[in-house]
Amino acid sequence: MENLIPHQINDSCCKRETFSMKQLLILCFMLLCLFCSSVLAETKTEPAVESLPSLVSASRVAGPLDFCGESVPLDNFEVRERLEKELLLMLWDRPQVILWLKRSSRYFPYIERTLRQHAMPEDLKYIPVIESSLLYHAGSPKGAMGYWQFIGSTGRDYGLIVDRNMDERRNFFSSTDAAVAYLKDLYDLFGSWTLAAAAYNFGMDRLQAEMTLQQAESYYEFYLPIETQRYIFRILAAKLILSDPSRYGFELNPEDYYPPVAFDRVKFSLPGRTPLYLVAQAAGTYFKEIKDLNPQIRGHDLQKGTHILAVPEGRGESFHSRFRLLAEKWRQEYNMHIYIVRTGDNLSTIAERFNVTLPALMAWNDLTPEMVIHPGEKLVIYQ
Repeated sequence: MENLIPHQINDSCCKRETFSMKQLLILCFMLLCLFCSSVLAETKTEPAVESLPSLVSASRVAGPLDFCGESVPLDNFEVRERLEKELLLMLWDRPQVILWLKRSSRYFPYIERTLRQHAMPEDLKYIPVIESSLLYHAGSPKGAMGYWQFIGSTGRDYGLIVDRNMDERRNFFSSTDAAVAYLKDLYDLFGSWTLAAAAYNFGMDRLQAEMTLQQAESYYEFYLPIETQRYIFRILAAKLILSDPSRYGFELNPEDYYPPVAFDRVKFSLPGRTPLYLVAQAAGTYFKEIKDLNPQIRGHDLQKGTHILAVPEGRGESFHSRFRLLAEKWRQEYNMHIYIVRTGDNLSTIAERFNVTLPALMAWNDLTPEMVIHPGEKLVIYQ
């Protein structure tokens, strides 16, 4: 018995040691598989990190460089440093630059054509890249909105409709035409495209005041708020990258770029408030596509009056006859009632009184839960 016990213990140790060796072999095999798969995955990425130009080499700007034909003083060390900073920051955010490149083919052709028609320099097309990343829904804390980041008052000054039902700052074509007109006026005032672009960001009156206070004439000599001090350099960095993407390691194929949106325009008049989904049905599409093609429309309805809207390409010819029938049928089925708010009313009691849902009542009148109604206001109710 005494001889068996040590033998059993040693045998148990051998078993544990053998099991540990198996575990080690399995672990090594799994690690090898993971390494191989990661290598294969890396070979499929485009481009591999090792093939990208270094940030140091990419940030070197040999020059000469200009903005709208106006020379950038790269021999000034401070100017070069400010440009390199913006270039490095953009190159660090490579996904954002890729999206800029992809969207550029959708929007640049119209901007370039509009600028040529007004004999204005092509470099101005980079302004909406910096302002909004070419997104219609981009907004700022100061109330700017849309591709070109107009504030409401300036947008209205240049013919854009900005109210609770329509916001043409979000319409690419309308806002581009307005921005070109605004930039032309700024250039006529300052005599420099660089200063015109700075005033676009900073404000015309504020830049004029700084010119008087600082007695400076060149943008590169002004002491301005940090955002405006960076503004031209951000545009220049975008110009460098987007005009020569391969130099910075962005290798896109033609099919990678987003095509321009194709659509037909339809013009029609409405005798009263009409739901937008009827436009979608008449165009043989869905509500979202009409909203995407016409981002200036706010809410779910169109107001009384004449409208010019975009519909999917090829749907414009049959639109009017189909819309007329749908609109007539809808007006027969729905009785629109105008209710004047009384003292003590709230949205819930009004919805209950007319046997409609609260969300529907809010949608019909473009209301949000935090909005307050007041006596004398008019509400649209469909029954």
